[in-house]
Order: sequence, then C-alpha cells, then structure tokens
Amino acid sequence: MRKLILNLAVSLDGFIEGPNGEFDWCFTDQDYGMKDFLQRIDTIFFGRKSYEVLLGMEKQPFPKMKKYVFSRTHTSMEGVSLIQDAAGERVRTIKREPGKDIWLFGGASLISSLMQLGLVDEFHLAVHPILLGSGKHLLSDVQNRIPLKLLDTKTYSTGLVQSIYRIQKGKTSQTGKSRTK
Repeated sequence: MRKLILNLAVSLDGFIEGPNGEFDWCFTDQDYGMKDFLQRIDTIFFGRKSYEVLLGMEKQPFPKMKKYVFSRTHTSMEGVSLIQDAAGERVRTIKREPGKDIWLFGGASLISSLMQLGLVDEFHLAVHPILLGSGKHLLSDVQNRIPLKLLDTKTYSTGLVQSIYRIQKGKTSQTGKSRTK
C-alpha cells in the first residue's frame, strides 16, 4: 500500500504560515532533500487554499504528478482531480492503487482531517530556526495522542533540521492508554 506522507516546513514554534498567510520565512537556498523526496512520490494532495497559493507562484506546479485538490466550495478545477466529499474513503482507495507514495502538501484543515482519520503514515518536517509568534499551527485540530517513531534526522548549516517520523498506528487510545489487539 502507498504511504501518505506529510512533508512541509514548520517554524520552531509550530506554525506553517505567518499571521498573514506568509511563508517568506522558508529557506529556499538549497534542495533540503526535496529532489530525493520527489522521486519517491507520484501523487500530491492539496487543500484548495494551498493549491491556489501554489498556482499563484507557478502555472503548472509539479507537472508530472497526479494532483488531487480537496474542496467543499469548488465544483471543478482545471488540471486536477477534485475531491468534495467522502474524503476518507477516497484517500483509502487512492492509497490502495498502484503507484509511488503520496505527498500531503497541505493545508492545515486537510492535514488535521486526514490525521484524525488515521490516514497519514509519515511526517517529514523541515523545522526552520525561526519563531513566528503567531500564524497557522501545523496541527491545531488533532485531539488524540498519536505516537511517532523517529526514522531519520538531518541537520543543515542554515540551522534547518529535517526530521522524519512514522506514525505508530494502533499504539494508543484516545486517553493515551495502551490498547491490546
């Protein structure tokens, strides 16, 4: 089964964008492992707002990738597959299809929804050495404990730290007590 991988930049205080939606604080001076990451995926999941921001920066973002946009407000979008409802079932179906892994690009509400449904398999977090003080939190709506296993960490001369975690599914209940299966 394909993995759904959340890969994004986050400030040291846990924000994925500043108070006005800005992400000008993200380092772009080097690759930071993205070339290797892009070789292991062939599909990208976007929230509508994240996709529209990306479209504002480039005409056809990631042209070789299959793109799905999750939106409750749009009825059609050019060049992407639109998912309006039954997101959990659609994601489960897509994960079972043949192919490479899937990049969960953002936004925050899509990330939280898929986390609550237990559909995210890994986190690849590029923690930038900056405190934003306010903005949009990475995981503001996740309500249960979710144990993670550290798979790898890489530090860069800029102070950025890339950490890769696997979600340990089925390890704890909502109260944090161990479950038996």
